[in-house]
Amino acid sequence: MSALSFFRFISRPTEPAESVAVPTQSPSPSGPPVEWYSAEYEGQLAVDVYQTKSAVVVKSTIAGVKPEDLEVTLNNDVITLRGRRQPEEEVLPEDYLYRECYWGGFSRSIVLPVEVRADKVQASLKNGILTVILPKAAKISKSVAVKVAAVE
Repeated sequence: MSALSFFRFISRPTEPAESVAVPTQSPSPSGPPVEWYSAEYEGQLAVDVYQTKSAVVVKSTIAGVKPEDLEVTLNNDVITLRGRRQPEEEVLPEDYLYRECYWGGFSRSIVLPVEVRADKVQASLKNGILTVILPKAAKISKSVAVKVAAVE
């Protein structure tokens, strides 16, 4: 497909929802497929994760979500961001000319590469960007000599 024909393909108006083939997603690897627009579907957040000398930082663009509609949890070495984006008004499917925005639940779980201080985690939402700062746990750089016992 040439770049021009691809552009024409992606820029054409969306057909009414009843006639559009939609991808499916399984909520779990062993579960049945779920239509992306169903109540069980959770969209996946795009995130940036980086580290400084003292913290791991997670950032995600989540415009249109109120802080009270967000949940950030830390369980061992996994941080989970979960929330819900609600449309401000109801629009009939046949009235859409384009429908590209995702509305509904979303989540993202990230395995952290280092141990963090759960009691010091901070999360803030500014201009549609969620920032979570996870301070790194202090590394103990203590050398310990271990005596080797003979086993017979």
